[in-house]
Amino acid sequence: MNIKSKFPLGQLLVEKGVISQEQLNTALQKQKETGELLGATLMALGFIDEETIFLPVLAGQIGVDFVNIKNIDIPQDVINKIPVKFASHYKVIPIDFKDNVITLATTEPLDIQIIDEIGLVVDYRINTVLASEKDILEAIRKYYGVGADTIEKMMDNVLPSSQFEDEFSDLEELDSEASISKFLNQILLEAYRDRATDIHIEPFEDELHIRYRVDGILNDAKVPPNIRHFKDSIVSRIKILSKLNIAEKRKPQDGRFKVHVGEIDLDLRVSFLPTPYGESVVMRLLNSTRLFTLEELGLSAEDRKTLEGLIKKPHGIIFVTGPTGSGKTTTLYSCLARVNTEDKKIITIEDPIEYQMKGITQIQINPPVGLTFAQGLRSMLRHDPDIMMVGEVRDKETADISIQVALTGHLVLSTLHTNDAPTGVTRLLDMGVDPFLITSTVECFIAQRLVRTLCKKCRQPLQITPELMEDFQDIEIDKELSIYESKGCESCKFTGYSGRQPIYEILLMTEEIRQLIMERATANQIKDKALQNGMKTLRQSGWEKVRAGYTDPQEVLRVTQEESD
Repeated sequence: MNIKSKFPLGQLLVEKGVISQEQLNTALQKQKETGELLGATLMALGFIDEETIFLPVLAGQIGVDFVNIKNIDIPQDVINKIPVKFASHYKVIPIDFKDNVITLATTEPLDIQIIDEIGLVVDYRINTVLASEKDILEAIRKYYGVGADTIEKMMDNVLPSSQFEDEFSDLEELDSEASISKFLNQILLEAYRDRATDIHIEPFEDELHIRYRVDGILNDAKVPPNIRHFKDSIVSRIKILSKLNIAEKRKPQDGRFKVHVGEIDLDLRVSFLPTPYGESVVMRLLNSTRLFTLEELGLSAEDRKTLEGLIKKPHGIIFVTGPTGSGKTTTLYSCLARVNTEDKKIITIEDPIEYQMKGITQIQINPPVGLTFAQGLRSMLRHDPDIMMVGEVRDKETADISIQVALTGHLVLSTLHTNDAPTGVTRLLDMGVDPFLITSTVECFIAQRLVRTLCKKCRQPLQITPELMEDFQDIEIDKELSIYESKGCESCKFTGYSGRQPIYEILLMTEEIRQLIMERATANQIKDKALQNGMKTLRQSGWEKVRAGYTDPQEVLRVTQEESD
């Protein structure tokens, strides 16, 4: 911000009681060292806040209005008055249009050159107000769409750019040239900043949808309509990065590539599916440098103690169950990280390898060359491992070999796709595994789900009603308990939630449970006996998160719906 004024800003802040004379002197001394503007120095030192103090005071000092863009809803017809390339280039956003006067929010409301240059392309009188640069850039993305300026520049050309680089540069150092590469960079960077785990690119007859999955829920990404003209180029760009065949459009393809965001490395797992209107793409963002400890998983003290005891056993099988996207692999990696010591040989076989772990030998399955889970397990045994992780037990062959490995003195960690822990038993029985082998090797089944955590900035108290107690009828609820529900604010993008935590259902192999398995009891019979022995259901585990203020009852009901079914 280069606004200059004859008024001494620092002294004005002192006179208004915003800062003390001592703080001003400290800032002036710091300013001499850094050469930055006084306002920036005061904010860096934490003496003032930009939006609530600095900008309003500065606006009054230079004689213009200050506008907090986040607090207003700008009509689309107002946005359409200024082309996106001007909004992006000059960092302005139109916020109002009345009586042939358009009001522009800018960081430089006194810059005559900007006003004159925009005035050359619009037929309206221009009024300027002061706003935060961060808010202006966020508003441009919100109202024009992610990468709208890039798409508009490409639309100025006859054909989309066909020049693709072999490698991504740092996403935060976007190239100024309009290209498919730049647009894809913008999409990936936006997804990372929004904490998205997946990006869905979906072609339809006359449009292209882009959606982000954030905290397990899909949300539309605001993108310009003209993006539909470049859907084939976007798909080709992703295929080139993934080293896949760009000419093959009739068969599904899978690949992966890496990008860099600051100091964070992101692995992207990519899948392509042919549809009548082009190829649908899903990119999963895997933070290859972020591993959770057992403490960070959000386990209760009792459950964490149980799990730590299980992973310290010299042999046996631990199964983590749940649907796709429930955090099973993350839990297994956290367990491996806890037991990953110099005296342990750990080997994993996965599809795909989601996290790179030092000190652990990791194998990626490759069915076209014969490297399946079963084949990999046989070869892994020759490497004298202490602990083995199998990405998923999908068939009888893999299950049988995993059991044989456990019987010969190895600890095996793996996953199953079942709705709850007791159903893990019947899943193995349905595969054809003998009951006595299950009782001899399996130590526990752990069912898992992810619940969204409430945004701490906007959560609000929730009254316990009879209807709520009916939904949690198997749980003793104190009517005087203080619990919360979601509301929604700018910080959480008005979802009411920010982040996720797991809830668990741990079925331990007691003698009574083993006897039921030998009798081929049903999952419900096993569950009833486990509950008598003190097992907590997923819903009960979720209620503990509600009691602690992490989530709300509605979210727990959403992810444990099958229990009521």
